[in-house]
Amino acid sequence: MEVILIDDVEGVGKKGATVKVAPGYARNFLVPRKLAIPTGSKAANVFQALARQREIAHDKSKKAAEAIAARYQGVSVEARARAGEDGTLFGSITATDVSELLGKQGLETDRRKIEIAEPIKTLGEHVVHLRLHPGVAVAIPVRVVPA
Repeated sequence: MEVILIDDVEGVGKKGATVKVAPGYARNFLVPRKLAIPTGSKAANVFQALARQREIAHDKSKKAAEAIAARYQGVSVEARARAGEDGTLFGSITATDVSELLGKQGLETDRRKIEIAEPIKTLGEHVVHLRLHPGVAVAIPVRVVPA
């Protein structure tokens, strides 16, 4: 029996895939748990139409994110922070700080989209990533100088 998977099923397939399974497995496990729908049903047609719409919306949002990413190309920020003689900061530079610095440059940025690999606790050059979409990220250099 062929079914369309509504959710990922380990050992069977990923969401949206059309797979062939035993009729009893589909009838007794997959369909009652709403993990799959039979391919010949009206629900399958609706599911496939919704999947196409989701894909179109995903492509639109990715293109919009790429357009926003183009505005961030070549942008860098300079953060001033108090530091000790060895170059260690009294505190750290956070995503909120980077967001505020970008805002001063006219680039309003959600702090939750800024990814910092490890806390910035030293003077010098660092790189943070702005994740605009699952497939679109921009590297932003952050220069930390003593205040």
